[in-house]
Amino acid sequence: MRLGIISDTHGHLAYATQGVAALEEAGVEAVLHCGDIGIPAIVPLFAGWPTHFVFGNTDHDVVDLRFAIEEAGQTCHDRFGDITLTGRRIALLHGDDTGRLMEAISSQDYELVCYGHTHQQEQHRQGRTLVLNPGAVYRASPHSVAVVGLDDMSAEFIVVDPEETE
Repeated sequence: MRLGIISDTHGHLAYATQGVAALEEAGVEAVLHCGDIGIPAIVPLFAGWPTHFVFGNTDHDVVDLRFAIEEAGQTCHDRFGDITLTGRRIALLHGDDTGRLMEAISSQDYELVCYGHTHQQEQHRQGRTLVLNPGAVYRASPHSVAVVGLDDMSAEFIVVDPEETE
């Protein structure tokens, strides 16, 4: 299974649309959104896949965001997601709570820990855990998303060109 990872859309539809297009082109089968969604209008962009969302530190209107996620038939995990896909246990969070992020990583309970917040691409292994930040589709250089192959736990970053949407 190819899993798309996106973060920090911050309510910018043009940038988010380009990120979604990159994930679609990559042939992902499910998506994780690592927070700072921004506005409810972002949620319908992910209608093509089962998508798991967490809230970030700038997601202030969580009532409307949660409603939009549930209305779209997607999954809202509030601030922390603990999910299993194709037998792989995955932690999903925004990353602004560094204590919780470090706890998820050091626990070694997860094969994949996905987070956002820093707007910087990052991946490394700590023990059995692949730690991944896809970067951001807004306020980042480069703008990016990531894809993880859950079969072999491989990860790749995809640069998103927001100029194509303007």
